[in-house]
Amino acid sequence: MNKAIKKIIVVGPAFPYRGGPARFNENMCKAFIEQNIEAEIVSFTLQYPSLLFPGSSQFEASFSKKFTFKITRLINTINPLSWIKTAKYINQSKPDLVIFRYWLPFFAPAFGTIAKLLKRSITILALTDNVIPHEKRIGDHSFTRYFFRHCDGFIGMSEKVLNDLNTFTHNPNKALVHHPLYENYPPPIDQLHAREILGLPKEEKIILFFGLIRPYKGLDILLEAISRDELKGKAFKILIAGEFYENKKKYFEIIEKHRIQNKIILKTFFIPDDEVNLYFSACDTIIQPYKSATNSGVSMMSYFYEKPIISTNVGGLKEIIKEEQTGWLCNPDPESIAKTILKFLNTTNLEEMRQNIHLFKKEFSWNSFVKKIIDLFIQINTNETL
Repeated sequence: MNKAIKKIIVVGPAFPYRGGPARFNENMCKAFIEQNIEAEIVSFTLQYPSLLFPGSSQFEASFSKKFTFKITRLINTINPLSWIKTAKYINQSKPDLVIFRYWLPFFAPAFGTIAKLLKRSITILALTDNVIPHEKRIGDHSFTRYFFRHCDGFIGMSEKVLNDLNTFTHNPNKALVHHPLYENYPPPIDQLHAREILGLPKEEKIILFFGLIRPYKGLDILLEAISRDELKGKAFKILIAGEFYENKKKYFEIIEKHRIQNKIILKTFFIPDDEVNLYFSACDTIIQPYKSATNSGVSMMSYFYEKPIISTNVGGLKEIIKEEQTGWLCNPDPESIAKTILKFLNTTNLEEMRQNIHLFKKEFSWNSFVKKIIDLFIQINTNETL
């Protein structure tokens, strides 16, 4: 008889921490509860030391959110005593399944120690955004191996991540489950009204670059692309919406070098959840000029708002874009990106693409996501092959 899941604990960020992983974990708990499984989140008292955090704040501005599940803040990532305390709390809570949300080796010492101290009756899964980080540091592989050694199974949210997992562990209990849609953002509004609120031009096409600005996301390549001759005189704007997580000097130097100030609209600060719909409603398409990638929450936000995506064909991004049906793929270089932007500007079937996205996005439901996790749990506990 298959072992059933009655209770799940998700280990990772949640409110009041801001950002995609926290919102993802909250959506995941909600989805498990809708499957009649008790769920809660064990989160951080300290996620990153301020010295290691490049942004303005790790926390949301509002502290008034309410949830149907419990969020318990226990883990201090640099205090091993808190790791022991967390393991004790989880053991006393008697979950059937613990899911560690893993995206950086920085968390591996804490997560690995907590997992090591859990009772053997508890199944442990690593839900992996990245296995090999975009920005590599000494010790990454050793830390990751330490954590993975204490896991019973693994969820990869792209083929790229699943392949990377194979370089760290021969554990056969792995499953590919693509990143589902975010459902915690406000609904779309009229495009012209959104542009009016944000002070954007009403006539030109607007291409949105959204999210934290980090080296691997290729904003420098995008800026070089829009300076190319084939895009001169074209009526469009690049709306850059997100906080710099690195020195912004090099980006402004590119803008000044090519004199493309008139093509750029800067909203370079963290966009709170309750304003996300303004930016996605205002734009005509989203652009992801990434140099490397595994999966992307921004892609799922784009599909939630039924906007086509211009994306480089790196990592897991190419797995979720249907060429000229839900978006366009290009190489991560200025020439290819420029040609693809031109292709978008000349497209006359944007409404048809939105209809395609409306149908396609049903494949990325939370219901399907949690059912695949449940299937993996059953596989681990019955030694059956999915």
